[in-house]
Amino acid sequence: MKQFALILLLTTTILRAQEPSGKEILEKIDNNMTSKSTITMSKMVIHGVRQTRTIEAKSWGMGDKKAFTEYLSPAREKGTKMLKLEDQLWIYSPGSDRTIQISGHMLRQSVMGSDLSYEDMMDKAKLLENYDAAVIGSEKIEDRNCWIVELQAKTAEINYQMRKIWVDKLRYIPLKEELYAKNGTLLKRLELFDITKMGNRWYPKKFVFKDMLKKGDGTEFIIVDIEFDKEIPEYIFTKAALKK
Repeated sequence: MKQFALILLLTTTILRAQEPSGKEILEKIDNNMTSKSTITMSKMVIHGVRQTRTIEAKSWGMGDKKAFTEYLSPAREKGTKMLKLEDQLWIYSPGSDRTIQISGHMLRQSVMGSDLSYEDMMDKAKLLENYDAAVIGSEKIEDRNCWIVELQAKTAEINYQMRKIWVDKLRYIPLKEELYAKNGTLLKRLELFDITKMGNRWYPKKFVFKDMLKKGDGTEFIIVDIEFDKEIPEYIFTKAALKK
């Protein structure tokens, strides 16, 4: 009996030694999900209480510091543009021919009625920069074995103070995520689909966001086309480009 207990203890110890740390998992996720630059064509399908709307856009991004988005359709949103520089955000509306800065509590507002806030759209930072992580278990999602990783924010300024992510053990890409407030309230749920190998990275082509505090069936963010690490002209990331 003692010999069996010793074997079980040794087996458990070996398995734990083979298990990656929370930090190692976040490093691999960041390698998949972040890049020097991105150029993206996308569709945002908003499943509201009364109707479903689809908004098409083209976006350019440089790391987590600069981003520019132009909305292409439908007609109501066409020509609307957003510019992010560091932690500042401006929006140009062609209807009023005005540029306004979004700041403070306004950053928590919904983007065009979707389940994403302006803060969500702006947050492109690496997970490892903002969170400490610990592996708290394993679970299957569909047919994929996943690590369950709990993330705790390093500072009080982080939008979501706690996150729980289900990470594919082979591809090191999140398949599901829960985002919490400091008091433990579940604020949003995110599911990732159509995981595709792109060069040396795995990347999801569909994200489904659900704001748990509002009605509706969530928002799909669909990647139509994406290019990584391409050169982007610097003039795109200027306020002058908003009215161009």
